[in-house]
Amino acid sequence: MVQDVVESAVVDHELERYRALERSSGRDLQSLVDLIAQICDVPHAVINMIGSTDQHQIVATGFEPSICAREDSMCAIVMDEPRAIVVADASVDPRFRHNPFVTGEIGTVRFYASAPIVTPDGVPIGRLCVFDVVPRTLSDLQKQALGVMASQVMDLLELRFRSQELEDSLRELTQARDDLRRSNEHLTLFAGQVSHDLRTPLTAILVNAELLATEPVVASDADVAQMVGAVEQAGHRMDSMIQRMLSFAQQGGRLRSADVDLRYVLDLALKDVAPLSQRSDAQITVGELPLVIGDADLLYSVLLNLMTNAIKFARPDRRPKVTVSAEQRERHWRIRVDDNGIGVPEDRRESMFDLFTRDDHDRAGHGIGLATARQIVEAHGGTIAMEGNVAGGTSVWFDLPL
Repeated sequence: MVQDVVESAVVDHELERYRALERSSGRDLQSLVDLIAQICDVPHAVINMIGSTDQHQIVATGFEPSICAREDSMCAIVMDEPRAIVVADASVDPRFRHNPFVTGEIGTVRFYASAPIVTPDGVPIGRLCVFDVVPRTLSDLQKQALGVMASQVMDLLELRFRSQELEDSLRELTQARDDLRRSNEHLTLFAGQVSHDLRTPLTAILVNAELLATEPVVASDADVAQMVGAVEQAGHRMDSMIQRMLSFAQQGGRLRSADVDLRYVLDLALKDVAPLSQRSDAQITVGELPLVIGDADLLYSVLLNLMTNAIKFARPDRRPKVTVSAEQRERHWRIRVDDNGIGVPEDRRESMFDLFTRDDHDRAGHGIGLATARQIVEAHGGTIAMEGNVAGGTSVWFDLPL
């Protein structure tokens, strides 16, 4: 009993999935039914779709299709038959002689033949049926044609289903394309404004750093000169990064790819976070990092953001520890930045990569860094995500194709 209920539910699901009961028959199915009636030399042919409670005649030749209860259906009686069957006279067949389509209550069928309509997953959802009110039979060729035509019915339903899926996917892709175009337009405007707002004070910083480097008091002190030089170098890297980010936005996320030594890029990022790491006495451990294909300036931005977050979001009672590592997987490198900081609740980790989303902790920030990092990583054909780790902190990883 339970198995019957389950099987009926599966059939109903397949009928709904193929929309076999709700859509118009179309000329393709009508032509097929007309053709099988001619081949079998009978006045009536029909495609019967059989659900858990009803039989639906979705297209017919020789009469108007209708719906009847499953218990009245002749095809429902032989739904488990895997091949075409031929009954010369249903009135003397034990399976059909009391059926209302035979007794005169609904019809006076004598000759009956049908073949199963089966989904690619092996679920029978109906039968292609031919019948007459007088006894007759079919030749072997006609019986074979009935089976072939039943398969064609399923092929047409499958084609309709796949076509509808394709239309739905195309509609979604069109919508996504339009959304992306609008997003890119907004990103370009945003990036242009940010570039202007950042480069104005940055120019002043660079000019002052260059002037400061020429002062005798600076030139005579090696340590001070080194610090001024570091400020100037960092300023030029920031200027290059801003220009690349603006170009990235204006070009709709297209990259200037080349061989990139991630260790070299990370070293540049570590130089720029040195004041923050020294102030917090952060312990930074770096493993072997690979050579990848990508945009060095943009990947620098990703690593700089991850390193800054790993150091900044430290626990007040614990020395920050940050580990950078890489692991080669089947088709990509996975770069991981682990820290022992305050962590991010599991239910907020995914949203942290959304624009203007910030952690609840009282730390400075605008919620742009991780969103930008995601855009850059995805533009490289990779993914980025956040997890917890055994130290109770955060592990942020991103994949880059080999």
